[in-house]
Amino acid sequence: MAFKSTDFKGHFVTCFKVPDMNIKFCYLYRDAANYKNFNEAVFLNPAVMGREEIEKAIRKNLIDGQWFVSRKWNLTDMHFKEFEYDSEIDHDWHEFEAIEETSEDATEENSIEDFLLLVNKTKLP
Repeated sequence: MAFKSTDFKGHFVTCFKVPDMNIKFCYLYRDAANYKNFNEAVFLNPAVMGREEIEKAIRKNLIDGQWFVSRKWNLTDMHFKEFEYDSEIDHDWHEFEAIEETSEDATEENSIEDFLLLVNKTKLP
């Protein structure tokens, strides 16, 4: 979106509004046979938190710097639904992949700030 305005000397200037950037949390489930099931959650970012700040907050709450339990973070469980859960080879851990800025619509009800509050309250095993 662009709009025209005048600067303090009365000159016309064109300003562009930067679109609000939501945050995409990318993750996956990897079973013991290394089959992968990917997912992403898009959060509103009303406080315009930076990607690096968000990723740092998430990484400090990951198991061994990489894994988390999706149900504890209120994210969709990505186990393969076509197969019955086998405790010998299946596990609860999901793998963090990336944080991205996006103009995609939010898929989650909570903002990224609310999500980080939940993440920070979650106890590591």
